[in-house]
Amino acid sequence: MTQILFTAGAERWAQYEAPLRAALDATELNYTLGTDLPAQKVDYLVYAPGGPVSDFTPFTRAKAVLGLWAGVESIVTNETLTQPLCRMVDDGLTDGMVEWVTGHVMRHHLGMDTHIHGQDGHWRGGIVPPLARGRKVCMLGLGALGAACAQQLVSLKFDVHGWARSAKTVEGVTCHEGEAGLDQALSAAEFVVLLLPDTAATQNVLNARTLGLLKRGAFVVNPGRGPLIDDEALLAALDTGQLAHATLDVFREEPLPADHPFWPHPGVTVTPHIASETRPETASAVIADNIRRGEAGLELLHLVDRAAGY
Repeated sequence: MTQILFTAGAERWAQYEAPLRAALDATELNYTLGTDLPAQKVDYLVYAPGGPVSDFTPFTRAKAVLGLWAGVESIVTNETLTQPLCRMVDDGLTDGMVEWVTGHVMRHHLGMDTHIHGQDGHWRGGIVPPLARGRKVCMLGLGALGAACAQQLVSLKFDVHGWARSAKTVEGVTCHEGEAGLDQALSAAEFVVLLLPDTAATQNVLNARTLGLLKRGAFVVNPGRGPLIDDEALLAALDTGQLAHATLDVFREEPLPADHPFWPHPGVTVTPHIASETRPETASAVIADNIRRGEAGLELLHLVDRAAGY
């Protein structure tokens, strides 16, 4: 009997119990799934930050901790976690991110705000955006989500450049790596999309210096992690016109405090960490498949590299 502990909170249990049981039933495993199982008998933990478990020491039999989130920065440094850790990678998460990123890049590319907020009887003719093929997009992060978003923008004929800390190859994307590659990727870009993990090496990757590499009047779209951007440098770039607008879905503190300067700034759009929510149906299928693989002695999918932090 495979013992599976759901430790992602009561609210998520209400959302996940039925789809997770359906996905596990499809694997034909003999299992027990619940929110209150003896720690020493648990084989797998289904985990999300903020749940009831922060000390993994009692789970001596556990074969893996299976995360419901793509990001793992809140758990990867937990010294009590000695079990294999898997992050969430699923097609629902990817599709949701591609749709959100594409929508916001296109919003800024087409200058839609000019007309959406200009319904005042004034005919604003003559405002025509350049074609996508004449505009450079920089995708910071070329993992599963970044690569998928980059390829969608390529399909719209944007000139897409991507950057990652290690060498990547993504069809249709000019890929860069390392410190010198970061400057090349950002140089004269009109759009920057951030989909990097939050690590010591990526924090404040957009700062006063790197923001200065962009084409004047550029746009920043951040559905990745809040600490990737130096907030003060971003506001300064908006105030000087180096940036035209920033659409931000993630922040150093969430929910974003009511008195934060992002809220009233005319050059900032705040969205409440909704760029790509994990969907219970698709995420449950990934969790169930990884448990099936673990029970069959196969390598688990989406294992986190503790040294790299993702």
